[in-house]
Amino acid sequence: MKIKYNIALVAHDSCKDDLVEWVAFNKAKLKKHHLICTGTTGKLVEEEINRGIEPESRDYIRVMRLNSGPLGGDQQMGALVAEGKIDFMFFFWDPMTQQPHDVDVKALLRITVLYNVPTACCRATADFIISSELFENENYQHKIYSYETYATRDLKHKQ
Repeated sequence: MKIKYNIALVAHDSCKDDLVEWVAFNKAKLKKHHLICTGTTGKLVEEEINRGIEPESRDYIRVMRLNSGPLGGDQQMGALVAEGKIDFMFFFWDPMTQQPHDVDVKALLRITVLYNVPTACCRATADFIISSELFENENYQHKIYSYETYATRDLKHKQ
């Protein structure tokens, strides 16, 4: 496989164990890619992906860690999406618990749709995405939409 994706992994506190278990199950595929996580999730993912590997080893995978979600990590991740630096988003979020950064969560999910980034918000969807034959197909090109018309629209304003 020649493709090396930038894969975002995010999880609310109540979903972190589920995400780490999912990472353990999909470790062989995930180790081939760049992993980008928010806060504590990054620490847990790095520990799991490297279980049994010494940090000094060349096989040790470093996970890029952003801030914790409530401390701006979701917004940092959204900026990476907008810059075209995220290929997949696996965001195990808790629909039953109000988060102090709910608006940031909504904004992050909105931006992944806007930029057509495959996004899994639950384990079942994550399983389908990572097991799809398209996941490792180097010929697959997802559609990138142009928002040039929107960005250059003529705004009439009162003076």
